[in-house]
Amino acid sequence: MAFSDVEAVLEFLRKNGFSQAESALREDIVEKGDLGSLDFEKFLFPMAPPPPPVRVPPSSRPSEPGGGGGGSVRSSGASSDDRFVSVGSSTSDVCSSDVGDPIENGDISNPEAVGDQGEESVFADEILMQENQEDEYEIFDLRIIHRRNRTGFEENKDLPIVLNTVIAGRYYVTEYLGSAAFSKVVQAHDLYTGVDVCLKIIKNDKDFFDQSLDEIKLLKLVNKHDPADECHILRLYDYFYHQEHLFIVCELLRSNLYEFQKFNQESGGEAYFTLNRLQVITRQCLEALDYLHQMGIIHCDLKPENILIKSYRRSEIKVIDLGSSCFKSDNLCLYVQSRSYRAPEVILGLPYDQKIDIWSLGCILAELCSGEVLFPNDGIVMILARMIGMLGPIDQEMLEQGQETPKYFTEEYDLYYINEETNQLEYIIPEESSLEGHVQVSDTGFLDFLRNLLEIDPNRRPSASEALEHPWLSYEYSFPS
Repeated sequence: MAFSDVEAVLEFLRKNGFSQAESALREDIVEKGDLGSLDFEKFLFPMAPPPPPVRVPPSSRPSEPGGGGGGSVRSSGASSDDRFVSVGSSTSDVCSSDVGDPIENGDISNPEAVGDQGEESVFADEILMQENQEDEYEIFDLRIIHRRNRTGFEENKDLPIVLNTVIAGRYYVTEYLGSAAFSKVVQAHDLYTGVDVCLKIIKNDKDFFDQSLDEIKLLKLVNKHDPADECHILRLYDYFYHQEHLFIVCELLRSNLYEFQKFNQESGGEAYFTLNRLQVITRQCLEALDYLHQMGIIHCDLKPENILIKSYRRSEIKVIDLGSSCFKSDNLCLYVQSRSYRAPEVILGLPYDQKIDIWSLGCILAELCSGEVLFPNDGIVMILARMIGMLGPIDQEMLEQGQETPKYFTEEYDLYYINEETNQLEYIIPEESSLEGHVQVSDTGFLDFLRNLLEIDPNRRPSASEALEHPWLSYEYSFPS
């Protein structure tokens, strides 16, 4: 097809728009270029050739700690019949975090740099750009790994965890770390990089799969814009689909704050979470939240279990689990956050924003300081009663506008619940208490900081950047406190 014909087609599109002109364009190209229907599809939507299969060679078993035997291990890729075939790609080197403009990332050729790819490729790119000019897409590949000459279907949906075996020809499983609602977690040794990693195995369920894809997308995004790893967010190393399960490979961290505090209390040793250590941890949490919030992301599930320790000695932490996170521009879910860390505006069904993460952080700090959950999960109405008794009444304007207010308050805004045994309405009178009495410290700077984070009205609650300016965070403790 001559270049003048291409110009004519583009002029036709400019006048009519792609969606209205597609059938006419098809007829015009087929007639003028003597192209068949299949040729037309290839001409308009040229496809890149598929990536070649990747054969993963057998790998050596890592040396055992303390000089253990370093004999070779038969990986699951040792047999010629069992070698893995990799379709697509998820990573480059260690961390694949280039989510963004597909043209910038090389996923779609730049029309200005096509060169010898030909006039057809230039034409197709211009068509696609015109079609999608009002939409912004983020594209990432999901690598699918399966055994050669085998389908991807497994005998059962629950992937068995077997220590001292190799997953996907690369990850040597060394320790079972635990399980959550929709995943299992193991420690593994990356045979390619020699680094110990955390392998998160998502349960075979579509909802869990979709939520985990969201987490991958967000981790790639936040890692991409934090190349120096300064914002205290978990690092994503790899992800792939294997044996009907999605795998997410992240940096290996230590205990979460909940587990470590429980261990610290039960061991009877010196309390770890002193005010100066809490100060260091708080600053990192706020820097992580400030980074997320500036990108328009709400974490939506900040709690002690989702803050992991990187270094005990330096009190370094990382914020994890973006699986429940969302963009402020999303259609926000009515129910987010774990109950004990749920902000009042979420409980009442009010519009919410990044300030809900600040509330959660306040609850976490009070818990770490006192050793007790600030708002125990005894039901939403009891959480509201404790909240009012400790922090004061909820503004009437919030109660009037809350979609969920009638579930917990009468028309006169008295707190109530329905007794399940008698099916009778019973009023609840909040028991008066104090934040000082819960945390049992007299440090006025810390208490003022905590009260700011736990402002019931989100309009009076500070943002992460504002909280970072509070005097308590710059106070220098001269002794462990």
